[in-house]
Amino acid sequence: MRTVNVALAERSYPIRIGGALLGQGELIASSLRTPRAAIVTNATVAPLYLSRLRDALAGAGVDLTEVVLPDGEAHKDWATLNLIFDGLLSARCERKTTLVALGGGVIGDMTGFAAATYQRGVPFIQIPTTLLSQVDSSVGGKTAINHPLGKNMIGAFYQPRLVVADIDTLQTLPDAELKAGLAEVIKYGLIRDLPFLEWLEAHMDALLARDTDALAYAVERSCVNKAEVVAADETEQGERATLNLGHTFGHAIEAGMGFGNWLHGEAVAAGTIMAAELSARLGYLDAAALSRVRRIFERAGLPVSGPKLGVERYIELMRHDKKVEDGKLRLILLESVGRAIIHDSAPMADIAASIETCCS
Repeated sequence: MRTVNVALAERSYPIRIGGALLGQGELIASSLRTPRAAIVTNATVAPLYLSRLRDALAGAGVDLTEVVLPDGEAHKDWATLNLIFDGLLSARCERKTTLVALGGGVIGDMTGFAAATYQRGVPFIQIPTTLLSQVDSSVGGKTAINHPLGKNMIGAFYQPRLVVADIDTLQTLPDAELKAGLAEVIKYGLIRDLPFLEWLEAHMDALLARDTDALAYAVERSCVNKAEVVAADETEQGERATLNLGHTFGHAIEAGMGFGNWLHGEAVAAGTIMAAELSARLGYLDAAALSRVRRIFERAGLPVSGPKLGVERYIELMRHDKKVEDGKLRLILLESVGRAIIHDSAPMADIAASIETCCS
C-alpha cells in the first residue's frame, strides 16, 4: 500500500493506494468518529463492490446504512441529492455518522456535498472506484452538483477524512471510463510535471492494458501532484485553477451536449486540445508542442475534437464557468508543455478560432 498525504493542517488526511483495500475494514473504520456509517453508491457499483465493503465494515463493528442512487452524470442534481438526505433522515443518522462515497466522481461529489450540508456538516470518506475519481475528483475537497446552465455550479469545499483508492476496482471499468480517467492523468504532466508526461508517453500501452503496477504508479503520481497543489491553494485562489486545463471548454461540451452524453474525461480531452490550440495562437506553443499534446490524447484513445455546438453556443456556456471573473474568461493555457498559466485577456477572436479549428 502506498500513501500520499494531503497537508491541510488539522484537516490533513491520507490517500491510501493499493490492491484489495476494500476488504480491509479496519483501515476505513479507524477513520470513523463513531462506529456508524452510511455508504452512498450507485446502481452500477453496488452489485460489484457494496457487499465487499459492507462485510469488511461490519466485521470491524460498524453499524451501516446504505443509499443506492441511479448512475450517471444526468443524475447529479438536486432531486438525486435529496435521495441521500432521505436515506440519512430515515435511518436517523446523526452528526457523527460518517458518509462513505463508494463510486466514481459523481458519487464522490454528491456524497461530499451531502456531508457538507447534512446537519451543517458530517464527516465523510472517499472510496473512488474509477480512474478519474482516484486521480482527481476524490482528492481536494471539491463537492458539487450540476445546474442545467453549468457543471458543478452548486457545491462547497469540504475535505474528506480519508481517501482509499483500491486499484483492483479499475479492472471492472468499461474501456471508455478508463480512457476518460487518463485525460486527468495526462493533465498533470501537461501542467506541472514534464517527467511524468514523458513516463506516460512511454507507458501508455501498459496503462491501456490495465497493468496493475503502471496504474498504481499513475494514480500515486497524480495524487502527489494534486495534493501539492491543494495544500498550496485549497480554495482555488491561484495555482489550483491550473488543474482546470481544458475544463472551461470541456464543461461547455458536457452542458451543451446534455450531461452524461460525453464522459467528463472525454470532454476534458477535447477541451485541452482547444486550450492548446489557443496557446499556440497566442505564441506560447510551437507546432511541434501542439502536435505532442494532440498525440498523447490520441494514443490514449480520447477525442481530440469537440462537437459542433457552434462558436456562439460554446462561448455562451463558457461564460457560466466558475472561473469567470469580472466578466472575463479566465482560461488555463500552456505556456509550454509541462507548465500551465492562468490567462484572462485572450482575444475573443482567437478563442472563437480555436473552437472552430478543434470542432468536427
